[in-house]
Amino acid sequence: MAKRDYYEILGVSKSANETEIKKAYRQMAIKYHPDKNPDNKEAEEKFKEAAEAYEILSDGDKRARYDRFGHQGNSASGGGYGGGGMNMEDIFSQFGDVFGDGGGGGFESFFGGQSRGGRRGVRGSNIRLKVKMTLQEISSGAEKKLKYNRMVMADGINFNTCGTCNGNGSVRRVTNTFLGQMATTSVCPTCNGTGKTMGKRPSGVNADGLVSHEEIVLVNIPAGVADGMNLSMQGKGNVGPMGGPSGDLIILIEEIEDAVLKREGNNMVYDLYLNFADAALGTNVEVPTVDGKVKVKVDAGTQAGKILRLRGKGLPDINSNYRGDQLIHINVWTPQKLNAEEKAILEKLQQSENFKPNPGKADKSFFDRMREYFN
Repeated sequence: MAKRDYYEILGVSKSANETEIKKAYRQMAIKYHPDKNPDNKEAEEKFKEAAEAYEILSDGDKRARYDRFGHQGNSASGGGYGGGGMNMEDIFSQFGDVFGDGGGGGFESFFGGQSRGGRRGVRGSNIRLKVKMTLQEISSGAEKKLKYNRMVMADGINFNTCGTCNGNGSVRRVTNTFLGQMATTSVCPTCNGTGKTMGKRPSGVNADGLVSHEEIVLVNIPAGVADGMNLSMQGKGNVGPMGGPSGDLIILIEEIEDAVLKREGNNMVYDLYLNFADAALGTNVEVPTVDGKVKVKVDAGTQAGKILRLRGKGLPDINSNYRGDQLIHINVWTPQKLNAEEKAILEKLQQSENFKPNPGKADKSFFDRMREYFN
């Protein structure tokens, strides 16, 4: 089933600011929270759906990619962004920001009692890699093998339950006020919210229990990506301190400039150079496309600046079944040096009435033709 629009899920406009997005998510999270809707699968799905929408729209970079490329803008095979890969602990880890307590226990004041246990842990950092792609790979999509180093949990690490928070990752304090008792929850100062302390640390292991490990992943990059687009593989970044959740692997697409083809959105542009005789008499030529060479007929009397269109020979659109065209810009090559025989022939033709320029209304200027094709 196709994913719903994130703005529609939260009930906000595309121009909504950060405060409006946070407020909308807060309202939905309260409405569909599992504690208020026990054993209600529909409410749970709406709860996860709202969390996914908030994860993207609350992040400036992810929101910009979503606005430009839709749901494909931050995803790659084997991962992806959003609630599709989030479990309930991932979602609850958002609440410190949304509900303002900084410790993941913000729902306590809404539903009473203790929060849903300790934090899952501090999330690991993202890793960013550049992947270079040719126009041919962009046209059909490509599988790329990536090798990189990430921080992972070391073998032989011994963790103990934090004695300050008893493994909850947060501590609860009750303060007497003139309105009565007020309970607040904050991150445990001893374990920094992980709920764990490390016992004996093996040699070569950092203070968070992590070591560097070489990772190899296969990434299926969809057809139609563009230069500067980011794809995300969830959970393939660095592992968090004390075994916290992993960050993401962010893949930055870098388009390799082609020697002869130029990209204009989903369209390809190719400059075809003809000699005067071929332009006047007509000819058949082979031109390159992203999918290989094709034969093109050039009609007799073709004018310089004319644009031929090869429909469907451009690049696919990443968010639809649309495919762009290839536009062939005709250039008539004028020789800079002539031998005596060539010069005599052209001087004779120069006097012919048929060779005098006589453009009609049907002969559009180059700029008119370009405007017509790109609009």
